[in-house]
Amino acid sequence: MAHDLHHLDPAYLDFWRERHICTLTTLRPDGTPHVVPVGATYDPETRTARVISSGESRKVRNVLAAGGTGLRVALCQVDRARWATLEGRAVIRADADAVADAVRRYTERYRQPRENPARVVIEIAVDRALGRA
Repeated sequence: MAHDLHHLDPAYLDFWRERHICTLTTLRPDGTPHVVPVGATYDPETRTARVISSGESRKVRNVLAAGGTGLRVALCQVDRARWATLEGRAVIRADADAVADAVRRYTERYRQPRENPARVVIEIAVDRALGRA
């Protein structure tokens, strides 16, 4: 079920604030899907989802391989019959301010992540929301 990004249901937004493990689907350069569990946050005001990751991870390399325009990705979470998917174009942010902001958001939803000097942010400009929350 598609949702209007301009008028997301409060239950849908609450679902994205609850503590759930998500999956991030990226495409490898050969076009095959790469799906991994991640922690993620969503800011409905800016329509931005964020995933913190090590800069050497396969998911980050997949996004970087797509070039400057980024890579279309899907970020999903499921809890019994409730589910939500955010789709959009992902880019990598490595600047200290973007990483610190993403870590702060991750900490609010999950817990303080371990130190990682190679940390980057997969930043997703969300343009589609699906689900049943």
